[in-house]
Amino acid sequence: MSQVPVNLPSWNLLAERSLAGELINRSEALAVLRAPEQVLLEQLAAAYRVRQHYWGNRVRLHFLLNAQSGLCPEDCHYCSQSKISTAQIEKYPLLATEEILKAAAHAEQLKAGTFCMVISGRSPTDSVFAKVLEAVRAVKAQYNLKICACLGLLSEEQTKLLAQAGVDRVNHNLNSSESYHAQICTTHTFKDRVATLQNVKTAGITTCCGGILGMGESDDDIIDLALSLRQLEVTSVPINFLIPIAGTPFEDKQQLDPRRCLRILCLFRFLLPSQEIRIAGGREVHLRSLQALGLYPANSIFIGDYLTTPGQAAHRDLEMIRDAGFVLESADGSILEQEPLARLVGSHFK
Repeated sequence: MSQVPVNLPSWNLLAERSLAGELINRSEALAVLRAPEQVLLEQLAAAYRVRQHYWGNRVRLHFLLNAQSGLCPEDCHYCSQSKISTAQIEKYPLLATEEILKAAAHAEQLKAGTFCMVISGRSPTDSVFAKVLEAVRAVKAQYNLKICACLGLLSEEQTKLLAQAGVDRVNHNLNSSESYHAQICTTHTFKDRVATLQNVKTAGITTCCGGILGMGESDDDIIDLALSLRQLEVTSVPINFLIPIAGTPFEDKQQLDPRRCLRILCLFRFLLPSQEIRIAGGREVHLRSLQALGLYPANSIFIGDYLTTPGQAAHRDLEMIRDAGFVLESADGSILEQEPLARLVGSHFK
């Protein structure tokens, strides 16, 4: 094994500065992403110091429902639902409220604290939006779940109506840095996405906003994305690792490995110390046997499937959390002690 360079920053010092609210500089951020393999465990330990301070050893579970699939007029190059994609996926209009309630029941059964409703499209039509509001009210009336809605670009009036219906959080990802955005989408701008986030905040709804890594962006783009999220003071940060889906323009993008993904997660924890950081799409594909190590910088995962790609069996996620010594967090933030993880793992949820 080669000798570790002597000019690397102290990872523990980065953790201390992060906990003190200081912003690490760009050269230090680049060092996190470019550090040699033999210091990865040191980086993870330092990132865990920050994560543990804010989140203890708790893990939040989110359940994702693709409530409307395909037929999107946007040209996002990474997405199998875009107008330029030829990927073989299910395409369907907004699910009936009864079907959404069934999914919410499954989310509660799996002990997910947040139920994420996602629809394809640039922005919801009036009729679809009205049905979304109806479904939100129905889920809130029956289940003790937080609701995160991902509906595309939203106006200030729409976000106010979502707040009134009981939506707790709205997801709208920046996806990449402002300078790289034109390389992944041309039908809307980075500023369009920021405007939606500002409308969400104005309505008093918390923000869920992250990105997709592995789309050909540079290390500086990754840092710029994290800094934008910090500046916007987002609450929850989903980190997706690109799944190159056949039929999309990015089907041949292959620039990730498990160690790269872990270093990205460490960087986001140093730059966004108190935020909920969620390992989202691509976790199983890119972290593979090192998934459990991702829980040291991150404190949240999706349980179940993603939008158009499958996740691993739910009991495997629960097993991973248990075996790594973490505990589940309920919707209100308390630790789920009344139903041990061992019992959930033994039930072999799918």
